[in-house]
Amino acid sequence: MNVRTMAINGILAAVYIIVTMLIQPFGFTNVQFRVSEILNHFIVFHKKYFFGIILGVFLANFFFSPLGMYDLVFGVGQSVIALLITIVITRYVENLWARMAVNTLIFTLTMFIIAWELKLALDLPFLLTWLTTAAGELVTMAIGAPIMYGIHRRVRLDRLMEK
Repeated sequence: MNVRTMAINGILAAVYIIVTMLIQPFGFTNVQFRVSEILNHFIVFHKKYFFGIILGVFLANFFFSPLGMYDLVFGVGQSVIALLITIVITRYVENLWARMAVNTLIFTLTMFIIAWELKLALDLPFLLTWLTTAAGELVTMAIGAPIMYGIHRRVRLDRLMEK
C-alpha cells in the first residue's frame, strides 16, 4: 500500500469517525441511522477504500459505542463481511447505480449480524431488531447513493486511488 492510498484511507476513516460522533445517539440503538454508513459506498468505486472504511468503523465503535467489545466484534465484523461480499459481486456489475444498489442491499441484509449483537448484549427481540436496524441502514444507504454519486462526479473516486 503506497503513501497516497494510506493517506486517503486515513482521511476516509477520520470522516467516518467525525460523522459518527456528530450523530452518536442515533447510531448505536436498535433503530440506527448512522449517517456515516453512507461512506460504505466508497467500496463500489475502488476496493482499496476497504481499509479506510473498516478503520473508521473500528475506531468509531471503540470510542463511541456504549456496547464496547460487542460492537468491536459484531459491528466491525458486519462491515467486513458486507464489504467483501460487495467487492466480489460488483466485479460483475458495470453500472455504478446498480453497484450502489447492490451495496445497499448487502449492507441492509447483513444487519442480522447487528440484530444478533443487540439480542446478545441487550436481550432485544431478534426479528424486530433486524427489521429496525435493516430499515435504518436501507434508508441511510439509499439517501447516500445520490450524495456519493455527486461527490464522484466532481472527484472521480474510482481514479483517486490510482494516481
